[in-house]
Amino acid sequence: MGYVEELRALVGHQPLILTGAVAILVNENGEILLQERTSPKRTWGLPGGLMELGESTEETAKREVYEETNLRIEQLKLINIFSGADYYTVAPNGDQFYSVTTAYYTTDYQGELRSNPEEACRCEFISPHQLPEKMIGSHRKMIIEYVEKFSSEK
Repeated sequence: MGYVEELRALVGHQPLILTGAVAILVNENGEILLQERTSPKRTWGLPGGLMELGESTEETAKREVYEETNLRIEQLKLINIFSGADYYTVAPNGDQFYSVTTAYYTTDYQGELRSNPEEACRCEFISPHQLPEKMIGSHRKMIIEYVEKFSSEK
């Protein structure tokens, strides 16, 4: 049982503050890696997830990207930290939480892209200007901020 599951066993559906990290992986064409997640059902999002005890947000991003895509990332650059009332969520099972998500981007990754079937149906590099309609709203905001602030850097 992971940290969040242990907390949920104690507090039930009460609101929690959950800290996580995502990474925008950018290829040589300026496309970003998205995954079509199995949960929420068939929704596109960035690779990433929740922090485990003792991890930094950088370590969380690197671990989650590897677990979800089989890609190893090195150099991460900070986009922003996303938090506040706009990031309140009620999960389908009734769990309530406020997320604090650190978003990074990188062009420094290696490995053979493979989606983890427990996490995603597929992974694809997609133009940030042609995002899928059914997408995690907060991830869309993170991508927009990346495009506005950093996409010309490559």
